[in-house]
Amino acid sequence: MKNKKTCSFCGRDESQVGFLITGLEANICDECAEQAFKIVEQATKNAKAQQAAEEIQLDKVPKPKEIKEYLDQYVIGQDAAKQFLSVAVYNHYKRLAQRVAGKTDDVEIEKSNIIMVGSTGTGKTLLARTIARLLDVPFTIVDATVFTEAGYVGEDVESILSRLLQVADFNVERAERGIVFIDEIDKIARKSDNPSITRDVSGEGVQQGLLKLLEGSVVNVPPKGGRKHPDQDYVHVNTNNILFICGGAFDGIEKKIAQRLNTHTVGYNSVQNAMRIDPGNLMQYIEPQDLKSFGLIPEIIGRLPVLTYLNPLDKDALRNILTQPKNSIIKQYVKLFEMDGVKLTFAPEALEYIVEQALTYKLGARGLRSIVETIMMDAMYEVPSSDVKEFEVTLDYARRQYEKSNLLARRQ
Repeated sequence: MKNKKTCSFCGRDESQVGFLITGLEANICDECAEQAFKIVEQATKNAKAQQAAEEIQLDKVPKPKEIKEYLDQYVIGQDAAKQFLSVAVYNHYKRLAQRVAGKTDDVEIEKSNIIMVGSTGTGKTLLARTIARLLDVPFTIVDATVFTEAGYVGEDVESILSRLLQVADFNVERAERGIVFIDEIDKIARKSDNPSITRDVSGEGVQQGLLKLLEGSVVNVPPKGGRKHPDQDYVHVNTNNILFICGGAFDGIEKKIAQRLNTHTVGYNSVQNAMRIDPGNLMQYIEPQDLKSFGLIPEIIGRLPVLTYLNPLDKDALRNILTQPKNSIIKQYVKLFEMDGVKLTFAPEALEYIVEQALTYKLGARGLRSIVETIMMDAMYEVPSSDVKEFEVTLDYARRQYEKSNLLARRQ
């Protein structure tokens, strides 16, 4: 009996426990080992939460004006959208600072998710990518077009949080204070107002699935993404502190806005209002009811309280986009040629020609890149193998290359 081993923590001998783990001068039973693991796990979690609290210091967070100034270096125009984004991100840091400090004082700051509306190529995704470089919180961009209602072919909405977890190196505490940009939100609009016996699995079904994420709840997230299945281990993520920014082109919503603005057509006052409306930029008059008419369900609109718009790009804006930002299209091509030891320049007339062609495409900034790529293709093919040290893109060269490409396309 003297040699019978006992657990150094609970004092029970090996006949009273499942098994004993023997050390040099002490032993521990399986139950005490399991309890010790839980204690260590909780202590580690508390330490991570404390570390997260120390990371959020408002005096080191860029102020809204500083955030906008940073965005101005990369994105031309869109001052209204930049202002909304800057304030929302700064307030997001304030919410996090209040949460981790435990300073509720009866006033709890709620998050204000954002929805940005603007034509294709106006800079919605660029704004999101640019602001992600500045932030010290996990940030991910997802595309709404890949999601379907749970149980159907496609991705579940929970995979949004899987990507946020990956960005946060699977640190749940960091992921729970991140920012998610959901692009192409208009592509999950309700397909029809009429009730149907078939399910709208990639439209309204996805909107219903997004509700719990946007509002704030504990969500079971498959750690490796993909579809959920019963035997899979889940990571529990609280979305209460995750800021959601949604963006979409909402092609055709101008018609909904025009219909709403022209509903009251009788009387002198209605004539005056019609005169003040700018028909070239109806997007600036957008209201939540227009999103409902387009096909977003009221519950989704209510969880996206901040609505902002992006202006369509005019000739001056497109010209500035070509040359002014830090990573402008022209600067990128100059850098490409510079790596081959060639100095590339563009004549002002050539830039004007590129802008004029982009306006006919009506694709915004994306149209600029496709046109410049078309014009520069032969030069990028020939110049690296030649002894040319300087190359200028003139108006005649740009027109000749562009028209040649169009002629070839028509022949094909």
